[in-house]
Amino acid sequence: MPDRRTILKAGLLTLATPAILGGRAAHAQGNGLPITVSSYRLDRTQALFDGRVSIEGTNTTFVEDAIGDMNTAAFSGKGTNEVTELGLHPFMLAHANEGFRDYALLPVFLLRQFRHKSVFVRTDAGIATPQDLRGRRVGTPGYSSTSLTWIRGIFQEEYGVRPEEIEWVVANKDSSAGEAGKISEQEQQVPEGISISQGTPGLDESELLLAGEVDALFHAATPAAYVQGDPRISRLFPDFRSVEQDYYRRTGVFPIMHVLAIRRDTASEHPWLPRAVFDAYSRAKFEAYKIKDRLTWAADMLPWYSQELENTRALMGQNFYPYGMEQNRQTLETLFRYSNDQGLASRTLSVEETFLEESLEYFEDST
Repeated sequence: MPDRRTILKAGLLTLATPAILGGRAAHAQGNGLPITVSSYRLDRTQALFDGRVSIEGTNTTFVEDAIGDMNTAAFSGKGTNEVTELGLHPFMLAHANEGFRDYALLPVFLLRQFRHKSVFVRTDAGIATPQDLRGRRVGTPGYSSTSLTWIRGIFQEEYGVRPEEIEWVVANKDSSAGEAGKISEQEQQVPEGISISQGTPGLDESELLLAGEVDALFHAATPAAYVQGDPRISRLFPDFRSVEQDYYRRTGVFPIMHVLAIRRDTASEHPWLPRAVFDAYSRAKFEAYKIKDRLTWAADMLPWYSQELENTRALMGQNFYPYGMEQNRQTLETLFRYSNDQGLASRTLSVEETFLEESLEYFEDST
């Protein structure tokens, strides 16, 4: 069994990062072109932050930040980070509706989540199926966030429940602000034809649910009251794992939330850099896979961790978190379609216009 020093060296005890806890951290590594990269420190980026993997040809300063703040810095701020993690749908709205072209996307998908798990209901509301949400009040902290756009699209396509059939209530506080940062402007867009109102000031979206102001909640974060076992709240899909796996088997879609982006002027001036960034993030992810296979069973408290990893690979393949365009085009085009169908993006976007052109040909090397 690995000792504590081995686990520490692997980076498994450094995942509770300042960004997750509300702080910020930065460090530089390597020699070459000075660039700043902003992202979360996660298992798939840990090797970049601790220096086991570097972006070749660069002197990189890694800055930990929260997604709402990274969105705002890129779309509305100075955009000083040459490379940054961004919310996929906020980027889409900035690109389609605001003419934003400062950054182009790279096919590095840093956060993905199936979203059936993200729907919570009051147990006394009589909501047992997605169709029961018609005419109900649903709370959310940000209508046009990536996660909410996915949920609405899935509910319309899979269950026939259209966004305009729901009364939306926007909370003026977000219970996940500590992890996600302040909600960006692009996450607060509301299309025409939607019934929407503001919740009671001072209450976050989970408190609206507890107070009975809403019947259900769509939110990427799990409500604190649910985590604490409050009997008034349940998931709409109690066995969400089976529902999400069935969805993947039928559609091949693994929803993307966050993506990596690079400044277009930087990529133009240093044409070798985008590929170097892609390769480094890919190597860091494969380092995370190695740790999952060899050490995470010891560092993680889940008793059947290894079985879950094996089950995931049996369904989704060895590289179940793929980068590159080939395995992800369908998922991207699904969200592009959802956004336009929901009246959010002014047109249906394409991967060719949103991703850096040369990056469409990037493939991962797992060796």
